[in-house]
Amino acid sequence: MNSVLTSDAENIRLDVYLAEKLEKTRSAVLKAIEEGRVLLNGKPPAKAGVKINLGDVIALDFPEPRPISAAPQDIPIDVLYEDNDIVVVNKPQGMVTHPASGSPDGTLVNALLYRVRDLSGINGEIRPGIVHRLDKDTSGVLVVAKNDAAHLALSKQISSKKALRYYYALVVGNVAQDEGKIEKAIARSKKDRKQMAVSEEGRNALTLFKVIERFKGYTLLECELLTGRTHQIRVHMKSIGHPVVGDPVYGKPSPLAPTGQLLHAHKLVLYHPVTGEKMTFTAPVNETFAAALQKLGFGGNLE
Repeated sequence: MNSVLTSDAENIRLDVYLAEKLEKTRSAVLKAIEEGRVLLNGKPPAKAGVKINLGDVIALDFPEPRPISAAPQDIPIDVLYEDNDIVVVNKPQGMVTHPASGSPDGTLVNALLYRVRDLSGINGEIRPGIVHRLDKDTSGVLVVAKNDAAHLALSKQISSKKALRYYYALVVGNVAQDEGKIEKAIARSKKDRKQMAVSEEGRNALTLFKVIERFKGYTLLECELLTGRTHQIRVHMKSIGHPVVGDPVYGKPSPLAPTGQLLHAHKLVLYHPVTGEKMTFTAPVNETFAAALQKLGFGGNLE
């Protein structure tokens, strides 16, 4: 722990207090708590919303982010829509959304900086314009904000569930229910800090699903993401015994998915941050996903 605070507030949530005191985002504070980088009176807090008291000692490790160059790079990207406020793209499988220590370049952000003149600055130099993310090996529709007002409006739509996000997932096994709901809290795994896990100590997470078609040993689902926890669909599917095909973290490799898990964000419904117009964006599944479905004999049509 690299710094210690003594609380000068009473009966306030720990995450709210730290966000205000350190001038950090709530999400950054929540991540630090989930990763065990915050101690309250010498112990990890039971949850981010625990109320603190006057004189409580809070030790925390909030290292400054390593400088990562988010330089413009001439990388082709599939732009579905663009205006003065937003850009909607179809992120390819295998592309990281924004630079990080293991992926300093070649990301969607690098491509956007080359193509788009302005991006919102709310998430700083490393994640400009990024309102929500898709995992590296998850393809599909993603909206990016070109200014701070649009960013705030879109973030509010996602957090309030006004914006709707739909995914296609090919999962292992035959899902018995034609449709269902998975409501299980998700937290950082205590066994492996790079993974997430279902945990009563985690943040609420809700995924709706419905069966599109069943195959021998597999099921094609449409999932609606009602919360946006890290790896949410992948963790939830594993929790009910039906991991996403080819998921290297929560499942196992599959010849049907040689390039990564078969999970695709196929539809995004939102309201334009300035005009209020309802907008729907769709993207077809990637080539690997399409080939897997063809091999299984899928005869339907996906948007």
